[in-house]
Amino acid sequence: MATVLPFKAIRPAKDKVHLVPSRSVEGYNAVEIKEKLLGNPYTFLHVINPDFDDGVKTLPGSQERLTKVKKNFKQFLKEEILMHDEKAAYYIYRQIKSGMEYIGIIACTSIDDYMNGIIKVHEQTITQREEKLREYLEVCEFNAEPVLFCYPHDETLEAVITSISQTQPEYDFSTTDRAHHTLWVVNDDILVNIIRRRFESIPAVYIADGHHRSASSTLLGNERRKLQKVTTGKEAFNYYLGVFFDEAHLKIYDYNRLVQDMNGLTEAELLTKLRLKFNVSEVKQEIFKPEKKHELSMYVAGKWYSLLAKEGTYNSADPVGSLDASILTEHVLSPLFNIHDLKTDKRMGFVPGVKGAEELKKKVDEGKAAVAFGLYAVTMEQLRWIADTNNIMPPKSTWVEPKMRSGLVIYSFEEGM
Repeated sequence: MATVLPFKAIRPAKDKVHLVPSRSVEGYNAVEIKEKLLGNPYTFLHVINPDFDDGVKTLPGSQERLTKVKKNFKQFLKEEILMHDEKAAYYIYRQIKSGMEYIGIIACTSIDDYMNGIIKVHEQTITQREEKLREYLEVCEFNAEPVLFCYPHDETLEAVITSISQTQPEYDFSTTDRAHHTLWVVNDDILVNIIRRRFESIPAVYIADGHHRSASSTLLGNERRKLQKVTTGKEAFNYYLGVFFDEAHLKIYDYNRLVQDMNGLTEAELLTKLRLKFNVSEVKQEIFKPEKKHELSMYVAGKWYSLLAKEGTYNSADPVGSLDASILTEHVLSPLFNIHDLKTDKRMGFVPGVKGAEELKKKVDEGKAAVAFGLYAVTMEQLRWIADTNNIMPPKSTWVEPKMRSGLVIYSFEEGM
């Protein structure tokens, strides 16, 4: 059964909610961050990027930087930019962006679910990054950005969410990226019990985005258990923040590839080699995207091509090997471009599908890449198949929407459940 629990959130004062939540620091360039910090004294960037306020430079991830993060967080609470909820609640969250609507439940989950496989993964984590995030949690003691989870469609939860979403929300605001955000606070005892018990009937939930945050929370929780020796299981460090979406309310986009050079091949030589493994046809369109599994798009020298994998180039019974990202690496990137490790090869670039195939064409036309490959988006069934069989996807296989903002709903270890 899945542990999905209400908690006492820290969240923005109602009159400042449109000013506080921010994208992660990585979501802005240096100029954008400076403009946000100069123009908005309430942005959560002042918490997660604290050097701006005192002008004293610290190293990212250092003890000095993390201590300042926590200090600024406390200052936001003192100034009542952020407020405490007195009663544990679930938080129904809806985001509407680019014509898509996403709605789910913000709540806490258990590190035990992560360890015992109720929370299922499809991505390999990097130990160094896990440790950095653990250090962040150890000093700062709050989760400001929830892990993105999905669960199989459930009629009861759907009905509850739909009913609540027709009532007056706590927050209703838009952000400069043209996203519309709405939040409802659910602390009615009857509704809280319905939601909690319904999740207890769900055998597993799946991480859609946030594998490293899940791993680091578990790492810290286990360390604190060892230090305390005697624990009840109810300590705040046993839980971490998540947002849970019915799989019908998430969208998985493709994650596409750019290759910097042709590895000595001419366009004609590349097409000849590709025809050994693919049915290759030129597509006379301004923009082209794959229309089905095992079809790839390629843009090179001002032309679009459809690459349809031939029978025998993949094993349909292999959850990882049958992924289009794997087919591309095995039959194109590795043998033809001498690219074997996508995570480390500097000749590789990645473009999330949310930017459209137009971005692939643009990069090649501007000379920033020699060739671009588009993938058909991974399906929810493929994601579940890989997670259920304890397999791992290739790097950069999925781009999942919605993206959550930091500082909208916060779980504090000091506040607890």
